[in-house]
Amino acid sequence: MSTTKHPHTSQLLPNDPQPTLILDQRGQVLASTQSTNELMADADITSPEALLPVNTVHLIRAALTQNRAIEDVESSFGDRYCVWCFIPDTDNQQVVARGREATKDIRLREQAQRSNRLYRLITENTTDLISRHAPDGRFIDATPASWQLLGYRPEALRGKTLEEVFATEQAAEKLAEAHHKLREEGYATLTLKIAHADGKDRHLEISSRAIRETYTGAVVEVISVSRDITSRVASEEKNRLLAEELAHTTRLATLGELASSVAHEMNQPLASIVNFASASQRFLQGAEHQPARLAKVEDGLEKIVHHANRASEVIKRLRAFLRKGQKRMAPIAVNEVAGNVARLCQWEAEKKRVRIVESLTDSQPIVTADPVLLEQVLINLIRNAIDASVEARQNGSKIQAELANVIITTRVNDDQEVLLEVTDEGMGLSEEAIRQMFQPFYTSKPQGLGLGLSMSRSIIEDFGGFLDAIPASTGGLTLTCRFPANTQRNTPASMENCPDD
Repeated sequence: MSTTKHPHTSQLLPNDPQPTLILDQRGQVLASTQSTNELMADADITSPEALLPVNTVHLIRAALTQNRAIEDVESSFGDRYCVWCFIPDTDNQQVVARGREATKDIRLREQAQRSNRLYRLITENTTDLISRHAPDGRFIDATPASWQLLGYRPEALRGKTLEEVFATEQAAEKLAEAHHKLREEGYATLTLKIAHADGKDRHLEISSRAIRETYTGAVVEVISVSRDITSRVASEEKNRLLAEELAHTTRLATLGELASSVAHEMNQPLASIVNFASASQRFLQGAEHQPARLAKVEDGLEKIVHHANRASEVIKRLRAFLRKGQKRMAPIAVNEVAGNVARLCQWEAEKKRVRIVESLTDSQPIVTADPVLLEQVLINLIRNAIDASVEARQNGSKIQAELANVIITTRVNDDQEVLLEVTDEGMGLSEEAIRQMFQPFYTSKPQGLGLGLSMSRSIIEDFGGFLDAIPASTGGLTLTCRFPANTQRNTPASMENCPDD
């Protein structure tokens, strides 16, 4: 389309890159520029009126009546947009409509509006607190969840420091550590116990990331997401208490099954005490005429004290084994624990014609663990080994008259890991059965619950170690408790020194 000829075309600039039209009072096009025609061709439009807003006539009248330009009026045609300015020419009762194609700008604006709506929808409805902070930690802004999590409205948080909001000594230490990690690594995660504004304790998990200046790398802002994990912490504490209760119940059941061993342990020193006391009484009867007998009485009394102490040690060990309470981590001597458990299980092993063999390293390795729980694991492994050896003999794979061996080994490998191993002479297991044996409720025993090995592995993993099984050269299995290299140099905690609860 060629440029429309009209007496007022002088008002148009022929080389104007923006579409421009001259309109009369009724909205009829009196003249237009070449750029207008080009836009019509690009948009596949035959009428220039189609480029204009639908309310063009009303806009013309308003511009002429008020004698002012009306700006930023949008029009759409196809998938394109224009922004128009209507400039009145009151002398000629005409309007110059000057447009600007704004398809890209409007699409960007609509996208920003959609993003803003989505952002507001998320931030106003999420239960997690999203907050912005200055490099020194002061709140810049926060989402409405701040009221639920902290007891502060977003506007009340602005300008407050983290130390003001999380006013505890523990929080100050953790915040200082997080500030260092943000500066060095760019992100930090921490958990805090705080006092909510309502006075109740809350547990928060806070993840933060630093926003850096492009050229200098300096931290200019920190974005944090805080989540209330109070319910999770309470659930974990409840699960911990239940696990302790289950472990204590298992110890009670184990002691019941080892009752004959306990009786044997106690019977020996008590019988010795009775014998030496009776002998001492006899020597005392003739001591008036034979003073040499007093030396034998003194020797008898020393032996009575020795065996009484031995009985006392057995009772202390049993009380420690049965105690109920929180896990007590300490550096302990693995050889000492192995020896204590071997003595505790010895009577049961002898009844079933099984010999417990101790092969303990001379290096006296130390591990950090709860001595009672470690004894519980070792008792479980030894009793399983005894049962496996007895079963092999009953099934004819071993000579009936032979004593089966259960070997307890302690050693330190090349990686300085401490290994505590129990090897039996049972019938062994297939690879599939070995993979399944540590799963809860999996058992090959008719009366078994299938919890012993599963619980034992969990206990060892809680110490930072691992419990696994491999086929042994004896034909049975070797169960290995593997502990990481220990840097402890403290004196190991003795079972006899455990407090009496």
